[in-house]
Amino acid sequence: MLDIRWIRDNPEALDAALEKRGAASESAALIALDEERRAHVARVQDAQARRNAASKEIGAAMASGETEKAEALKAEVADLKQFLSTAEETERDLDARLRDALARVPNVPLDDVPVGADEDANVEVRRSGEKRTFDFEPKEHFELGEALGQMDFEVAARMSGARFTLLNGGLARLERALGQFMLDVHTTEHGYTEVNPPLLVRDDALFGTAQLPKFAEDQFRTTTDHWLIPTAEVPLTNIVRETIIDHDYLPRRYTALTPCFRSEAGSAGRDTRGYLRQHQFYKVELVSITDAETSIEEHERMTRCAETILERLGLHFRTMVLSTGDMGFAARKTYDLEVWLPGQGAYREISSCSVCGDFQARRMNARYRPEGEKGTRFVHTLNGSGVAMGRALIAVMETYQQADGSIAVPDVLRPYMGGIDVIGAGG
Repeated sequence: MLDIRWIRDNPEALDAALEKRGAASESAALIALDEERRAHVARVQDAQARRNAASKEIGAAMASGETEKAEALKAEVADLKQFLSTAEETERDLDARLRDALARVPNVPLDDVPVGADEDANVEVRRSGEKRTFDFEPKEHFELGEALGQMDFEVAARMSGARFTLLNGGLARLERALGQFMLDVHTTEHGYTEVNPPLLVRDDALFGTAQLPKFAEDQFRTTTDHWLIPTAEVPLTNIVRETIIDHDYLPRRYTALTPCFRSEAGSAGRDTRGYLRQHQFYKVELVSITDAETSIEEHERMTRCAETILERLGLHFRTMVLSTGDMGFAARKTYDLEVWLPGQGAYREISSCSVCGDFQARRMNARYRPEGEKGTRFVHTLNGSGVAMGRALIAVMETYQQADGSIAVPDVLRPYMGGIDVIGAGG
């Protein structure tokens, strides 16, 4: 959420930022709402001051025998009390209207983010690894998985419907191995603290990370008014909600391996075949909480942590900086890692790392106390995939496939596979 004080001081900057995102101007409407709220608060303060003054004047008028004046003052106080009796509710309503309006305004992109309407304006930063060459026609992951008898879409559909998959045997173990490998690297080498968070959260947690109210249709809601997490970003970032952190304890870095749940409301007809876009999937998430001065540096660091995973898996990928029209609602800048899938012959996003500034922290009231300062500031938050396990499984399957349809296990995963180095039809 943006600061209304900043918007009042920089209306042109806000509208220019929104234009870069392809969104309509908002400053005039937001400032008008704020003016209405401020004017009402001023009237309340004036009414309270006048009520107090008039109450004292009543006593003086009674003491001096000015009965008519005292009665007029009593009538004035009664009118002021009537106004004040509803003023608090009106103020809450105005606060809520302004907060709701601010909650629907996206974050302001950093100056170095490429301007563009969509993914066509994304800019490649670097590439890593080489595309594998094959002496046979590489297959897509779902062809491989079904032929192995270890990736079953029909059984999952009978239980749960579309966009669910049942893994078994070697592929189920391979996906588990991927998650354990990622966690071990991030915790032992990259300094992240492993967390096992709740998978069900309340409205305010999703509001804090900006999934609500704008993206409610993309979430799954339970009958108990909890939400299934779309990513561990939500509970990990909310660890610091409504807290004040000593500066010495920053940065904080958290990681978690969790199932994630998304309705994929905006992806009708996209990637309906295979394991790429599911309602339920696993992901290793990275979250950092920093001060204002180090968040940009932390963004580069987090992206390198995710890149390290793909490098050690021996996968070819490219790192892209997203354009203003393609990056997420809460982000100021985003890097996407796009892994090469030989079966598809295409790059597909496998990790997204974003710096959000104080946008989420303002929604969560998460602050820190800078050294040598009496006041507090909002922390800066960052989140990234470290990485999506299902998409990593797809990339490993397609990159390490053999001519007979088996899957070679990457060297770094073999310690997690109980000595299995090839996944064949037998398991």
